[in-house]
Amino acid sequence: MRHLKKGRKFGRTRGQRKALLRNLMSQLILEGRIVTGEAKAREIRPLVEKMVTRAKGGSLAARRKLASQLPSVAAMKLVKLVAPRMENRPGGYTRIIKLGSRRSDAARLAIIEFVQ
Repeated sequence: MRHLKKGRKFGRTRGQRKALLRNLMSQLILEGRIVTGEAKAREIRPLVEKMVTRAKGGSLAARRKLASQLPSVAAMKLVKLVAPRMENRPGGYTRIIKLGSRRSDAARLAIIEFVQ
């Protein structure tokens, strides 16, 4: 039983799962919106929100922490472009829009994007 177990495994090992989530987060930051599975969108949402909050601080320590978690291009875009747009928002930087099922395998799809 999965009592009190947090997070989804996606049928991957820890390293593969970590790489998948980092890739999804960096693509969301670079593109502004991505279409992915609903479970993956729900999994990356709190991670991205915490990164935006950290980027809003703008300190050197925050930049270094973001650079250790993301590719350098994504980290810089987060600090210089995304965080200033979210300066007056107290939270809720992303939204998930459900799209329905994919035709081939009936996987539930969703769009995750930054709120303007």
